[in-house]
This record gives sequence, C-alpha cells and structure tokens, in this order.
Amino acid sequence: MTDKPFSESCVQNRDPILAVLREVFADRSSVLEIGSGTGQHAVDFGAALPHLRWQTADVPSNHPGIRRWLDDAALPNVLPPIALDVNRLEWRNGSYDAVFSANTLHIMGWPGVEQFFAGVGAVLLPGGVLAVYGPFNYNGAFTSESNARFDIWLKSRDPASGVRDFEAVNALARAQGLVLQQDVAMPANNRTLVWKRMGY
Repeated sequence: MTDKPFSESCVQNRDPILAVLREVFADRSSVLEIGSGTGQHAVDFGAALPHLRWQTADVPSNHPGIRRWLDDAALPNVLPPIALDVNRLEWRNGSYDAVFSANTLHIMGWPGVEQFFAGVGAVLLPGGVLAVYGPFNYNGAFTSESNARFDIWLKSRDPASGVRDFEAVNALARAQGLVLQQDVAMPANNRTLVWKRMGY
C-alpha cells in the first residue's frame, strides 16, 4: 500500500454522511466533489454508490494524495481530480446532477463561500442536488461549546475562516435557485444540508 494522507474525521463521519447520500443521490448519475481533501470520501462513497460517476476536485497541491487513494482503490466510477479553486472560474464549465462538499465552507473566507455557491449555480443541472456537510450556526449562535471552540481555533489559523451561519449560507443557495430539502443532524454537532435546484 502506498503512503496515503489520512484524516481521522473522514473515518468518523463516513457512515452518517453515506446514510444521507444513499437517499439523496439514489437517482443521481454524476457528482462533483468540491474539496476532495485526502481522497478518502471519494473512495468510500464511490465504492458504496457504484451507480455514481464521482468527480474528485481540489486545489492541485492535494492531487497527489487523492491519486494515491484512487490508485489503490482502482474504482472505475471515481475519476482523477480536476483543479478546483472556488475563487477561479475554470471549474465552472462542467455539468453535474449532484454536488457534494464536506468540511469546506468554514475553511474558506466568506468571499470564497459566495464563489462556491456561484460556481455550483453554474455547474449544477436543473433538478440537481447539492449536499454540504459541516458545522453551522443558527440564529447567529453556536449549537455547542465544541463548535465555539472550533471557531476560535479556525480564526487563529485564518481570521477570514469560521463556522458559517446557516441563514446566510441558505440565502446564497436560494440566489442560485436552490431550495433546502433536508437539514440532517450529524454526530459531533455537524449537519448535512441538502438543497435541490428547481427546474426552469
């Protein structure tokens, strides 16, 4: 086995996220994963959901690690990573009927979050589904002490990052024609938010 990057959180949240994706991606065919990170989620979900064509994507510096996971798994439905920086426009030329992203919105600055949703609006087909996993605030308040501590830690690394307000994120989604379908409580005070893009 090659020396691959490893995220313990990917192992811990894999099964709860997969339970949601089995339902909301059941009738999907092509998924863009924004921020594939280590590549673990792509391998786990690609194996569990073989009907999906899973497109990995991240900044180029993460591609070698993603490729190691993909090479070892050798899944025919999981594709090598494409370069994706939410603040650039190159990735907005594809078409997908599903988009997935885990633990990304709190890492990027707010302008990046805005660009994330603008990009999803460009690539997600009418009727498409967006699923986003991570921590969120509600009514301007943290849902737990651990999320408040996490926010402090995030801002110590990058003052522009932080746990996002659900209401603000949902407003960005609505501006792209996305309507919230589910808000699923997950372990460790996280959520999986699921939107569907209405057809025209």
